[in-house]
Amino acid sequence: MDSYATAQQVFAAGLVFARLGAIVMLIPGIGEGYVPPRIRLSLALAMALMLFPVVGGSVPPMPHDVSGVAGAVIKETLIGLMLGAILRMFMTSLITAGEVISIQTTLSFAQTANPTEAQPSTTLGTFLGLMGIVLIMTTNLHHLFLAAIVKSYTIFPFSRAIPVNDAGQLAVQTVGRSFALGLQLSAPVVVFSLVFNIATGLVGRVMPQFQIFFVATPLMVLMGLSIFALSIGVIGMVWVDRYRELLAMFT
Repeated sequence: MDSYATAQQVFAAGLVFARLGAIVMLIPGIGEGYVPPRIRLSLALAMALMLFPVVGGSVPPMPHDVSGVAGAVIKETLIGLMLGAILRMFMTSLITAGEVISIQTTLSFAQTANPTEAQPSTTLGTFLGLMGIVLIMTTNLHHLFLAAIVKSYTIFPFSRAIPVNDAGQLAVQTVGRSFALGLQLSAPVVVFSLVFNIATGLVGRVMPQFQIFFVATPLMVLMGLSIFALSIGVIGMVWVDRYRELLAMFT
């Protein structure tokens, strides 16, 4: 390799690729399961070649033993997995909103394959998850992904140890914020369901012979989906703003 690059340059490029490869394998949009791993790793390799002239100079000297090299590579991989996992965790807010809406509209039994998750989810959850990926690409949020990757070498330089405690605290906060946001996004349907169930309960008490189930279920599905359709624009705008706030922490 000395005819093309020195051992230090190969070591620095390998560290850059280790972090980028881990991030690209997890970030929303690019890191989805339906994107072939070769495509994702090829993109990570191309990005590593572009970033190497920028951050390669800050790489520490190459260790003299194999264990030191392996430790440096594992450290960069863990940092990349941490950043990519945080960005992906916030996507669960849309899945949570879809699950809650499906439960309130009695459509939770309709399960479909979710390409963004490892297991099937409700139809509305799958729809909102795919809508989130579309919004990321159409609103150029993926450009902030690139900015966060470059900024990560300033926040987590090669010489700094892995912030395990800070990463765990940030992960817990992200999961809590995403769950709370999912409940907020589904609030219109939840409020309607609460009022509708109280009304049907009163009707059932007044007229015990009335077939509440056969009348209330179609109305619940029709009106619940109508409210969901009317609020889907607000759901998208609020979620994009909250996701942009999360990315601002890394940029």
